[in-house]
Amino acid sequence: MATPMLHPALDNGIAPTSESFTGGVLVCNCTDSPVRVRIEGQVAHNHACGCTKCWKPEGAIFSIVAVAPVDKVQVLENGDKLEVVDPSALIQRHRCNACGVHMHGPVERDHPFKGLSFVHPERFEGQGWAQPGFAAFVSSVIEAGVDPNEMDGIRSRLREIGLEPYDALSPALMDYIATWTVQHRSESSAKAAAETANA
Repeated sequence: MATPMLHPALDNGIAPTSESFTGGVLVCNCTDSPVRVRIEGQVAHNHACGCTKCWKPEGAIFSIVAVAPVDKVQVLENGDKLEVVDPSALIQRHRCNACGVHMHGPVERDHPFKGLSFVHPERFEGQGWAQPGFAAFVSSVIEAGVDPNEMDGIRSRLREIGLEPYDALSPALMDYIATWTVQHRSESSAKAAAETANA
């Protein structure tokens, strides 16, 4: 059986995290007037994501997505090309209207992830960003057209490269969501988790 192709940043060898990485600039795919977004500091909770809403490079089964505090995200150039993919979504994904790359996605509603912005770190011009630590919403790749018969091979491949596959977020993040929910007592942990899954 052929090795499943997950994402270039995974298939070609996961680049190591650099302790000296202090941030960088994300760049879209446009050759003319690309959107450039500055991220100050290291990204967190980087992971492979199988959901159908995150941007993926051509041919990739998974996206690579991490978070940064919204106050550490600054659009440097050609911000007029950005548009929100889905204004009703929890994550306000801003994509380039020319090439389609998602450049940043702040969470603005009352939610455990409020104050964070979702970014695709492989769009950094340089290396050293935090390497992926797990795979989330793995089953969702079926919704994107992956044959269910391929799932065992996909999960095996993820484990082989050191990414534990989950059909939600990692246990640590799910615990964080549940803890936030208990503290705020405004919604059940199941509702928060479901909203995150459909973010």
